[in-house]
Amino acid sequence: MPVYSMTGYASAQHGAANTPSESEPRNAASSRLGLEIRSVNSRFLDLTFRLPEELRPFEPALRELLTAKLKRGKVEVRAFIESGTATAVSEPSPRLMQRLNTVQDSIKAWLPQAQALSVADILRLAASEQSGTRDWSQDVMPLAEKALKALLTARQREGERLAAMLLERIGQLRALAAQAGPLVPQLVEQQRQRFLERWKEAMALTDGAVLPEAAQDRALTEATAFAIRIDVAEEITRLNSHLDELERLIKKGGEIGKRLDFLIQELHREANTLGSKSAALELTHISVDMKVLIEQMREQVQNIE
Repeated sequence: MPVYSMTGYASAQHGAANTPSESEPRNAASSRLGLEIRSVNSRFLDLTFRLPEELRPFEPALRELLTAKLKRGKVEVRAFIESGTATAVSEPSPRLMQRLNTVQDSIKAWLPQAQALSVADILRLAASEQSGTRDWSQDVMPLAEKALKALLTARQREGERLAAMLLERIGQLRALAAQAGPLVPQLVEQQRQRFLERWKEAMALTDGAVLPEAAQDRALTEATAFAIRIDVAEEITRLNSHLDELERLIKKGGEIGKRLDFLIQELHREANTLGSKSAALELTHISVDMKVLIEQMREQVQNIE
């Protein structure tokens, strides 16, 4: 399965080209329905709809459609309807003129002082008639499916980029772990020699008050305790194990974001422990480099579904 990012954008438009029926506005044939879907990262699936009033009845169906395909992310759906004659003067239809004349005569019969309709009033009413509601029931859901498909494609494309970046960082972390491993035995041997030298100096100052064998055993004991304190073999083993699991999940794909986030926290813990046990500048540098890479991974994992 592919790796999906939670970040994406898609839009789709539908221009009505059919001849309107008697019950529809005259300019319904030139109306245009547009739909946009934007998504960013979020811990859960958070849907927001910005729909014109005539499209509000479709919100439950849209929500069901998105919930079936998206698992995480803050998703905003915006729909709009544009009239093809929005910038032109709307010409009143004969039917509208007849209806207005009838209504005006009826009003004047009851209210003789009522003001007659002006040309501006008639044009405004004509525009209102032509911008009336069209039946979009056959168009909204297919358009939403088209936009959702485009969004999934965009999220998959971004997810592939994130997966490639994460695999690259995993390779760099493996290289750093490989550098850290051989340093520990070298440090232990160096410290062992230092302990022995110090105890030899101490023996010279005691004039034989302490047995040489006892002094040497004490030095070796201290060296062993030091070796235990700085041994990072267990941390490196766990770190490599986490890297193996990260790589396996990325190659498997699917809904892996939360599991990746947990493993990143574990990686950061091991890198911190490695740094705290560091007895040499080289190990400190390796620990810092590891934490920089892990932080870069953590930022990107936040975007994976």
